Amino acid sequence: MSELSATERTTHAIPFFSQAKTFELLWPSIEKSLEEVFHSGKFSHGKQVGQLEAVLADYTGARYVVGVNSGTDALVLLLRACGLRPGDGVLVPAYSFFATASAVVLAGGRPQFVDIDPETYAMDPAALEAAVTARSRFVMPVHLFHTMADLEAVTSVARRHGLTVVEDSAEAIGMRRRGVHAGLHGAGGVLSFFPSKTLGALGDAGAVLTDDREVADTVAALRHHGRTGRTLNDFRAISTDSAWPGVNSKMDDIQAAVLLAKLPLLEEQIAYRAELADAYSVRLRDVPGVIRLPRVTAEGPGARDVYYVYLIETEDRDALVVHLDRHGIGTEVYYPVPLPHQPAFAQLGHQAGEFPHAEAAARHAVALPLHPDLSPGDLDRVCDTVRSFLTEGRTTV
Repeated sequence: MSELSATERTTHAIPFFSQAKTFELLWPSIEKSLEEVFHSGKFSHGKQVGQLEAVLADYTGARYVVGVNSGTDALVLLLRACGLRPGDGVLVPAYSFFATASAVVLAGGRPQFVDIDPETYAMDPAALEAAVTARSRFVMPVHLFHTMADLEAVTSVARRHGLTVVEDSAEAIGMRRRGVHAGLHGAGGVLSFFPSKTLGALGDAGAVLTDDREVADTVAALRHHGRTGRTLNDFRAISTDSAWPGVNSKMDDIQAAVLLAKLPLLEEQIAYRAELADAYSVRLRDVPGVIRLPRVTAEGPGARDVYYVYLIETEDRDALVVHLDRHGIGTEVYYPVPLPHQPAFAQLGHQAGEFPHAEAAARHAVALPLHPDLSPGDLDRVCDTVRSFLTEGRTTV
C-alpha cells in the first residue's frame, strides 16, 4: 500500500454532503423565521407548520399537504389513512431505503418485494405484475435518486388488480411526470426533509401529499394522537376527542421555519444539481470499469428529473469507496443489502438470486458528492480521483 503524498494529505476534504455554505447564505432569513417561532411560544405544530404546508401545496400542486415529524412517519400515516388493514400485502421494490418496507410493517401490513428496473432503480412493472397475490392490496412505487418510477405502467397493473397506489416520493421534491408532481399520481405520496434531501431541514421532518380530503383529514388527526378537528396552532386542541389511536408525529416549527427560509432557493439549487450531474456524466462517460451512469428518463411535456443523488455502478465499488475515502472524498453506498435480505424480514424466507437486479445494484452502486455546496473544482477532483483509480490501477488501496 503506497503512502499519500504531502499534497494529498493536506488537500481539503470533500464531504458526501454539506449545507454549511447554504446556511451561511440563508442565515439572515432563517434567523428571522426562528425569532418568530421563539416569540410565539409554540415550538411544535404551530403557525410556521401551517405556512409551510400552504407553500408546499402551491409548489407541488397538491390540494392538501400535512406536515409530520419524518418521512417515515409520513409513509406509515399515509398507509393507515388509505385503509391498510392488518396483514394486507403492500408491493414494494426490493431495492430502497429500509423505511420503505418497515413503514409497511409499522402500519400493520406485509411487504411483498418486487425486483427493479436496473436503469431507474424503481420497481419493474413486469416483475410487479408477476408479484401480485391474493393478499396484495397496495402498491408503493419508490422514486429513487434522480428519476420517477414508470407510473403509467404501475398504475395500469394496479387498475387490473384493484390495488391502491401510494408513492414513496420521499426523495422526489420537484420531480414531475406529465406535469404532475411526484406523490400525486395515486392516493397520495410523501416528502422527507432529512437534512441531506434536496430540500433539507436541520433535523427530521416530513409531509404527506394528497388530493383526497378524507386522506388528508385522517393523516392530520393521526399525527396528533388521533384528535379530530383543527389542531394546528391551537393549544386548546389537546382536549378534543381522539377518533383513532394516533401517534405523536407533529412537525417542529423550528424545522418548518428553516424549510420556509430555504424554499425560495429550491429551484436554483435544483438547476445547480442538474449542472453538477451533467458535469459528472461528461467527465465519467466511457471510463473503463464504470458499469452505469444515471440515465435521464423524464421525457415529454411536463416531465422533470431532479438529482437528489448522483449514483454510479462499478464492479470495484467497495475498493473505490476505500480509495476515495483515503483521498478525503466522501461517498454513500445505496443500499448494500436488498430489502428482502434484511434480517428484519428473514421470516419471509427470501433467497439469494430471487431479485437479481436489486442484488446487482446492492453490490455495485455508490453515490458521489452532489449538493449545492459542492464547487466545480471539487467535482473535478472527485472525477480525477475516480478516473485514476479505475484506469490506472489500484496501487493506493
